[in-house]
Amino acid sequence: MSRHFITVDSVSTKDLATIYERSCAPFDDETLKGQGVALVFEHPSLRTRASSSSAVHELGGYVTFFSDEEIGLDKRESAEDVGRTLSQMFAICALRVRSHQIFERMASATNNEMSLINLLSDAAHPTQAVADVLTIAEHFAHGDVHQLAGLHVAYVGDATNVTRSLSVALLGLGVDVTVAAPDGYQLTKGGPEDPFAIRGGELRLTDSPEDAVRDADVIYTDAWVSMGLEAETAQRRRVFAPYRVDEALVERAKPSTVVLHCLPAHRGDEITDEVLDSAASLVWRQVFHRRSAMLGVLRWIKEGKK
Repeated sequence: MSRHFITVDSVSTKDLATIYERSCAPFDDETLKGQGVALVFEHPSLRTRASSSSAVHELGGYVTFFSDEEIGLDKRESAEDVGRTLSQMFAICALRVRSHQIFERMASATNNEMSLINLLSDAAHPTQAVADVLTIAEHFAHGDVHQLAGLHVAYVGDATNVTRSLSVALLGLGVDVTVAAPDGYQLTKGGPEDPFAIRGGELRLTDSPEDAVRDADVIYTDAWVSMGLEAETAQRRRVFAPYRVDEALVERAKPSTVVLHCLPAHRGDEITDEVLDSAASLVWRQVFHRRSAMLGVLRWIKEGKK
C-alpha cells in the first residue's frame, strides 16, 4: 500500500518527524531517478507549482502538469477515472483541488497503489504547514522542530484550511496557538484536519487580534478572500478590516516577534507593506521551505515503497 500525505493529522508523530528531518537533510538525486510525478491543479499557484516541480527535479524525477482545463475533475470525467488513468503511468500524484473528498475517492479507485499528496484542498494545506514549521524552527531552534514547545503562534484573520493544518502541526509539537477571527470565520470542531483533537500545545480562540498577539512569538496571517470566494470581497474587507496585520498590531507583540504569510499577499488588506517588507518578516524563508517540505514528503513516500 502506498503512503499518502493528505492531512497533517493523518500522519503519525514518528512519520511527521521523518518528514521534517528529510526536508532539510542532505540528499542525492537518485530518490526519484527516471520517475514521474503528476501535478493536478484545479487552483492555480505560483509557489506550489514551483516548489513541487523543483523538488521533483532535484530528486532526479520529472513532472507532468495537468490543469483544470485539461482534466476537468468530475466534469470531463470522474475523479475515479482520472485516478485510474494516472496510476497506470505515475506512482505519485500531487493535487491541488477544490474538494477534499477527491483524495479518498482516488485512493479507493486505485486501491492505494498511487501515492497522493495534498497540495491544497478546502479542508487542509499540509505541505504549507510543514514549510511553516520548518521556517519557525529555523528561526527559533536552529532547525530542530522538537525544540519549539512553549512558543506562542497567533493566527489573525480568516481561519481556513491553512489555519487548520498549521494548528494541527504546531499543537502536536507543543506550540500554543491562538486564532483571532470574527464570528462566522473562526475554527470549528471536526473534519479531516481537526486542531481540537490534538494534544500538546494549547489552542485558544478569540475575536480580538490585539489579545491574540500579546506575548506572541509569531504572527501569522493569510488572504481575506480565498480562491472561489471573490464574490464576497466587499463584505470580507468590511468584516476583516480590524484584523489587518499592520505596524500598530505588531507593536502589541514582543519586540522579537516575527511575521508569516503563506502568500499571495493582498498588500494593504490583510497585511501592510511596512510589515511584509520589514525585518520581522520571514515570508521569503517560508517560500524557500515550500521546496524543503516537498523534498521531505517525497523522500518519505519513496522510503515507504522500499
